[in-house]
Amino acid sequence: MSRQLARQDAGPRYRQLADILAREVRTEYVPGDLLPSESVLARRFAVNRHTVRRALDELVAAGMVTRHQGLGTQVVDRRLDYSVSAGSKVTHNLAEQGINTDSRCLSQALVKPPEAIAQRFGLAEDQQLLCVDTLRLVDEVAMMRLRHWFDPARVPGWTQRYRGGSTRALLDQHYGLRLMRSRVRIEACQADAEDCRLLQCPHYAPLLTLTSDNVDAEGRLVEVSVSRARADRLAYHVDFSGADFDKNPIVDPDQS
Repeated sequence: MSRQLARQDAGPRYRQLADILAREVRTEYVPGDLLPSESVLARRFAVNRHTVRRALDELVAAGMVTRHQGLGTQVVDRRLDYSVSAGSKVTHNLAEQGINTDSRCLSQALVKPPEAIAQRFGLAEDQQLLCVDTLRLVDEVAMMRLRHWFDPARVPGWTQRYRGGSTRALLDQHYGLRLMRSRVRIEACQADAEDCRLLQCPHYAPLLTLTSDNVDAEGRLVEVSVSRARADRLAYHVDFSGADFDKNPIVDPDQS
């Protein structure tokens, strides 16, 4: 489908085209795919091949594609590199990479948590937690689904305030809580029916699950978050080099 670029005052045409192609590479291609030829792209966007070549140069420089003589322009393994550190935030992390994100609230209610989550909070058998389910989109494509388990005593009135967006921002602005990860577990799993529906991935597609204990400045547990992300679109980079190790932030492969 042909597409016209914006006027010149919106920026150089090759840069506009590079931004469009970068977004498409992230959302519509997988490693090993070939991009259309320069002539096909030139016709699609109504530009000359020199503009296309400069746009592709930008993607090559960014490490998103490589050129192969006689083969064409090929997508490399360019999964989103999400840094997991004691204080990293999903929205902020991806925004620093120039990537547009959106977080939609799917549901929120007081419910009885699974036993593993209840044990984390030291709950009695009949106690409930606030469960908030969200869907994270990157460049308008579903990337991960998250389940947040909150101590309801720490976030009174949450369901009246939260309608979507960054949960960390709401915690900071309305509750004065700046949470830090104290424990993280990363494991592989397969997509179930709900994953397929929300993440638009095949059944049994590989996912990465990240479970985080998130504590306040005094080290008290406020939230346990569980994210399920598409492994073909995202990679985790664990970095606690700047953490305060007196608070024992660790990556825990064994405990849930």
